[in-house]
Amino acid sequence: MSPVLVGACMRSAQRGSRALMGRIAELDSRLFTRVARARLRGVDVWLPRLSRSANHGVLWTASAGLLAASGDRAARRAALRGVGSLLLASAAANLVAKSVTRRQRPLLNDVPLVRRLARQPFTTSFPSGHSASAAAFATGLALESPALGAIAAPVAGAVMASRVYVGAHYPSDVIAGAALGASMAALTLRWWPRRADSPASAARPGVAVPALPRGEGLSVVVNSRSGSSLLPGFDADPDGVVAELRELLPAADIRVCGHEDDLAKVMAEAAEGCRALGVCGGDGTVHLAASMASERGLPLAVFPGGTLNHFAVDLGTHSLRSTAEAVEAGSGAAVDVGRVSLSGDSHLFLNTFSLGVYPELVCIREKLEKRLGKWPALAVALVRVLATAEPVRMEVAGEPRQVWLLFAGNGSYDPPGLAPSHRSALDEGKLDIRVVDGSHPFARTRLVAAFLSGTLARSRVYRAARLSALDLTSLHDITHMSLDGEIVEAPDRLRLSNAARGLTVYRPERPAIP
Repeated sequence: MSPVLVGACMRSAQRGSRALMGRIAELDSRLFTRVARARLRGVDVWLPRLSRSANHGVLWTASAGLLAASGDRAARRAALRGVGSLLLASAAANLVAKSVTRRQRPLLNDVPLVRRLARQPFTTSFPSGHSASAAAFATGLALESPALGAIAAPVAGAVMASRVYVGAHYPSDVIAGAALGASMAALTLRWWPRRADSPASAARPGVAVPALPRGEGLSVVVNSRSGSSLLPGFDADPDGVVAELRELLPAADIRVCGHEDDLAKVMAEAAEGCRALGVCGGDGTVHLAASMASERGLPLAVFPGGTLNHFAVDLGTHSLRSTAEAVEAGSGAAVDVGRVSLSGDSHLFLNTFSLGVYPELVCIREKLEKRLGKWPALAVALVRVLATAEPVRMEVAGEPRQVWLLFAGNGSYDPPGLAPSHRSALDEGKLDIRVVDGSHPFARTRLVAAFLSGTLARSRVYRAARLSALDLTSLHDITHMSLDGEIVEAPDRLRLSNAARGLTVYRPERPAIP
C-alpha cells in the first residue's frame, strides 16, 4: 500500500473519530440539559445534601467506620476492601484521568439555583471522582459481602445521579467514573484475594480426644489482659466471659489470670492433673497454652478471647459455645506446629515466626501502647519503622543475606505477598517462608512498586518458598524475634521446622468462620 493511501486512510479514521466524539458530546449535552430542566418533586433538598456528604469520601469512610465497629468479621473485611478500593479509584480519577482529559464542567444556566452546590468544584469534569469513589466502595463491599453491597448500591447510585442533578457533571462523566471505580475494586483482588467461606482443614487426631460432659476434667485459663475481641457477639468483660463459660461447662475448673498474675504460672498450675487444657485469650495466650499442652500431651480447647484470634478463626472455633460443644462431644483434630530449635531448647508457634522489621514494630508499639492505645500506637510504630528501619544481616541456609523481613508461617498462608492473613489448611507439614531481601539497590522502593503493580512474585527483592525446615545462622545483629506476635530474645542461630500433627485440639464437628 502506498504512503499516500496510508495517509488518506489515517486522515479518514481521524475524521471519523472526531465525528463520533462530536456526536457523543452532543448527546451528552442534550441529556444534561434534560436532567437540568427536570423537576423531581421532593428531591431538590436531599439530593444536593447527599452529593455534598460524599465530598472527599466522607460518607463512605464514615460508613466503613461503622462497619468496622460492628464487630462482624465479614463486615470488617468488606469495609477494608471498600476503603482500599475507594482510595485507588480516587487517585486514578482525580490525579491521573482528570489531568489528562481536562474537560470543562457543564454550564449551569439550566440548573435551578436551589439545586446548585454552594461551592462549585474547581477541578476538571471527566471522569466524576464522586462516582468513581461511590462505585468503588459499593463494589468493594459487594466483593466481600453481597448483602452489604446490595445495601450500599442504591446510595452509591443516588450519589452518582446527584452529580448530574446538581450540575457538577455530564452523564458520561458519571458513567466513566462508575466504570473506573468498579474496575479499581475488582483490581484489589489481584493483591488481596477473597477469603473462602470455610475454615482451614485439619487432620483427624491420632489419639481419641476425651469427651468431657459439662466440662468435667477440663481446666480453663481466662487471660483478663487479652485485648477486646472483634468477633461478633463476644463479651469483652472477663467477668462476662467467665459467667458464660460456667454456664456452658459448669464442671470445668475455670481460672482467671489477673493483671498482676504470672500467666505462665497460672497456666502451669491449671495443667496439673487435668484431662484437657483450655485457654481463653488472644494468640499470644493461646501460644503459651499450646506449648504447655504439647509438653504434657494434653488436648487443647481454644476459646477465642483476644483481639484478632487468628488461630481460633482458622480452626473454626469462633465462639465460646462452639468450643464448649466440641469439648462435650469429644470432637477434635490434629494440627501442625512450627518449631524454633535453639541450642538445647525449642519454642513452638501455631501461627507465625518473624525476624527483622516486624519484631521492631511490635517493640515500639508496646512502648507506646499504654499512652496511646493499641491501634494508634501501631500506626505510629509503623511510620517510625518504615522511616528508620535498616535490613539485618544473617545467613539463610548458609547463604549471607541482608533481610528486611523473614516470615515463616505454620502452614501455607493466603493471600500471597506481604499481607498473609489466613490459612486453608492446618495439616500441610510445611512452613510458608517469605523473605524481603534488602541487599538490592532501592530495595524498599522496588518492593513497594512490585506490590502495587501486582508483580511481587517476579520481584528480585521478594522470595517465597514452602519448606519443611530452614536454618538461620549468624544472627549476631538481631536482638528479637516474634512468635505468634509475642517478642522474645533471638539467639545466634536457630532452626525452623514443622512438626506435622504435633498438637491435638478440640474442634467442632461442623467448624465455621464468623
